[in-house]
Amino acid sequence: MNFTQLLQTCLRSIMRNRMRSLLTSLGIIIGAGSVIVMVAMGAGSRKVIDDRISSMGANVLQISYRRPPARNVQVAYTRRTGFTPADVQHLREESSFAVAVSGVIHGTMDVFSSEGQVRIRVHGVEPSFSVARNYYVDAGYFFDDEDMQDRRNVAVLGRTTAANLFGEAENALSQQIRITNIYGTVIGLLESKGADINGNDQDDIVLLPLETAMYRLNSRELNQIVMSIIDKEYMDAAILETDHILRESRGIPDQVASDFTIMNQADVIDMVSATSRTLTSLLAAIAGVSLLVGGIGIMNIMLVSVTERTREIGIRMAIGGRRRDILFQFLSESVIISLMGGILGIVLAFIACRILGNNGIPTIIDPFIVAVSALFAAFVGIIFGYYPALKAARLYPIDALRYE
Repeated sequence: MNFTQLLQTCLRSIMRNRMRSLLTSLGIIIGAGSVIVMVAMGAGSRKVIDDRISSMGANVLQISYRRPPARNVQVAYTRRTGFTPADVQHLREESSFAVAVSGVIHGTMDVFSSEGQVRIRVHGVEPSFSVARNYYVDAGYFFDDEDMQDRRNVAVLGRTTAANLFGEAENALSQQIRITNIYGTVIGLLESKGADINGNDQDDIVLLPLETAMYRLNSRELNQIVMSIIDKEYMDAAILETDHILRESRGIPDQVASDFTIMNQADVIDMVSATSRTLTSLLAAIAGVSLLVGGIGIMNIMLVSVTERTREIGIRMAIGGRRRDILFQFLSESVIISLMGGILGIVLAFIACRILGNNGIPTIIDPFIVAVSALFAAFVGIIFGYYPALKAARLYPIDALRYE
């Protein structure tokens, strides 16, 4: 029997029982479709997380002050204050890997305008903060070193803050806002960055020149230092160097623990991505169980089919049909049913991903996973169809012809 005849014979046999064939392949349809959808949702969520973290700055070190415990014996060797502008300057001058360094002072405050009021976190930063944290203006301009030195009362607003204060973000430019007893002029609006990794709105923010914030808010300490690094590959070396520079600047002996922590943004990206990949793999594995269940269903139906067609098998053998022809026929029927289920599952997965995307759930379909799903569906047909096909091929013609 050549390939064309084999295919025609298999299709005729499958089409004689359309509904049973469809129900037989249902497990494969659900399994293949579920695997593709789960992996697509995982890839989509990783893309969203990566975009959010990248918007915060992929090669960023965030250095935060850590107050020593009150009873710690090391207190005598540490400074119970936050960072100073001298620490920032020392880091800026001696770091070999820094692209931009900025001190940061922040606090949650009430911000007033002629049209509204909001309570948000206000940041006092240096001009280099825009480079370090990827905050750029798309209307107006960012304050510069001269604004810093002269302690000018100017502010740059995020889009959400501007809209909350003035109805529409574009209306905020050149308008006055008040923070406690400070009046300032809005000189710029930041590009929209969306939510960060924790779901916080990065556009709900007010940026002031650092010197202005420190002077007007009567603060001499910085909460944080933000530093962007040349490239991710230098991150570990930059952390070690930064720790050494700040310890020297703050007079902390080698045998004493630092009174600050350095958070590596790249590590956060890797950690979140690894967690997402693990969850996606777990979900895909759970969905893949449906393929195995579908394979068991195929084996069951093919065994029933062998029993139903015993007399047909006997007649074919009596007129010269070979055992391998019988084997290939039943095995081919199993593979075709399984492969058709895989193809239908892929089609349904594409439709499901389109629906999810239209409802705000990001999905990215991986062509490799689609190909693997189709091949695995065919493989399931071979594995679970082999035994019924072998059973059919081993029937004796006389016994098969006598079967009622």
